Amino acid sequence: MDLLRQKLTLLPGKPGVYLMKDTQGQIIYVGKAKILKNRVKSYFTGSHDGKTGRLVSQIVDFEYIITESEVEALVLECNLIKKHNPKYNILLRDDKTYPYLVITEEKHPRILVTRKIKKGNGKYFGPYPNATAAKEAARLLNRLFPFRKCRQIPSRACLYYHLDQCLAPCVDDVSLDVYVGMRKEVSSFLKGDQSGILALLEGKMQESSEALHFERAKEYRDLIEDLKQLGEKQNITLNDFIDRDVLGYALTTDQMCIQVFYLRQGKLLARDSFIFPYYEDPEEAFTSFVAQFYIERAVWPQEILLPSIDSLVLSNLFPITVPQKGKKRELIQMAMSNAQTTLHEQITLEMNQQSETQLALATLGELLNIPSPNRIEAFDISNTAGTNTVAGMVQFIEGKPQRRGYRKYKIQPMETSDDTAAMGQVVLRRYTRLISENGLLPNLILVDGGKGQINAALKVLNELNLAIPVAGIVKNDRHQTHGLLDQTGNPVLLPKNHSTFHLLGRIQDEVHRFAITFHRQQRAKNMTLSALDNIAGIGPKRKQCLLRHFSSLEDIQRASIEEIQAAGLPKNAATIIYQYFQDTPL
Repeated sequence: MDLLRQKLTLLPGKPGVYLMKDTQGQIIYVGKAKILKNRVKSYFTGSHDGKTGRLVSQIVDFEYIITESEVEALVLECNLIKKHNPKYNILLRDDKTYPYLVITEEKHPRILVTRKIKKGNGKYFGPYPNATAAKEAARLLNRLFPFRKCRQIPSRACLYYHLDQCLAPCVDDVSLDVYVGMRKEVSSFLKGDQSGILALLEGKMQESSEALHFERAKEYRDLIEDLKQLGEKQNITLNDFIDRDVLGYALTTDQMCIQVFYLRQGKLLARDSFIFPYYEDPEEAFTSFVAQFYIERAVWPQEILLPSIDSLVLSNLFPITVPQKGKKRELIQMAMSNAQTTLHEQITLEMNQQSETQLALATLGELLNIPSPNRIEAFDISNTAGTNTVAGMVQFIEGKPQRRGYRKYKIQPMETSDDTAAMGQVVLRRYTRLISENGLLPNLILVDGGKGQINAALKVLNELNLAIPVAGIVKNDRHQTHGLLDQTGNPVLLPKNHSTFHLLGRIQDEVHRFAITFHRQQRAKNMTLSALDNIAGIGPKRKQCLLRHFSSLEDIQRASIEEIQAAGLPKNAATIIYQYFQDTPL
């Protein structure tokens, strides 16, 4: 929730689409917003009932795509809902699509409104989120241009002919050249050149108003408004059915963000963001990314849109296009804008998290009366009823896990086999070795456990003449971080919502995960060794071959003679093992 709150403060005041995610990273809701900042924040303020309350309770993360207008957001929202089928978009999970206008490819063409697109059936315009505006535009165009109106050509002229709204191919021979000019005018209008028709309609509205024909004037006014909505630009869909990728990038002095939009069959359906440090010229870094990105893919889209670059290498390898104007250029600008926003958000989040981590470490130091512990090592013991006891150690530097510093330990047999004695053994082994290697010592040691584990660690450190502070992290009955114990074993007062408490929780979860994973591996290995001990003629070397080749005892049991031989065993030994497990199933 802390990350969510930070991301909410970075939302832009622009239109776009937001995608809500659950704990599994699944998209559970897609929505559009005129102002992303206001809309997304509204989910996390105030109270919600019913479906919205259930939705909000499952949101753990979100992402968003900025668009140029609310119309683009509407179209993109529809595309993404159809792609991801989020469970909370109940009203938008049917098969409806936004309408298109089409000039059909018939001998005597028609202007129609359709929601189904078939390649080769005509020239399509749209989609238009305002279905009413699309229908009104088709009605107007059919009044202004005498295209065919009938579904099937009749045997005699109809009313449209007498109203001069149809060329009547049913009674007259119509030259097909006539339609060429009409198509061109309609295409120009639907592509945005509406000035002539709008001026004509505004004149008629004014005339009707002056003549006191207010109903007719209102009709013209509504038609003008619908046409203005129809003409609002949107770049989310291109009606050429081409699969294409659109790439844009943004950068700081040392980091680059590349945004990839995936348009399939002309529709924007998904996007990826990549953030990485770069060390060469920015354009060279971008070129290198594009080359690696597509060389690794067996199939490329029909077209890859890139911003202006000097390199000709990419054009020789891939279907690269660098648009200079039009919708394709606007898609590039949209990708660049989203890359800039993503990069800014990432940098700001990292700065906020770094600041919070530094505060958490400083507070931890104050609570334990030590300097801020920038290097922490944490230990956990894992076993099953005292058997297969192992230990895990994780290392956190500046509040971040350093996996190269993680260590695993098999606990050697001892007179007492409790967790306290095991903790003393692993601490002794760890710091005896660090001393011999002149390694860097931690500023703080955290042990998973109570006063007994703390004292065991302190006793060993005293024997080694090391003055390293020790503290304990204790769990509750649900195995969750419950609190912090100081070096004397006394609880330290720490609010559950404090950043220091969250840091301790992350450390405890990580060391527990690391230790228990190692324990399970060892237990499975020992079970396998125990079963193999009963097979005559299978000595230590052959057991090791089997363990290296097979991941579990069940895999060995299911293996054929040939598969067992593949582990490096001779056929006779493989046959013995195979026969043993056939006669003695697990």
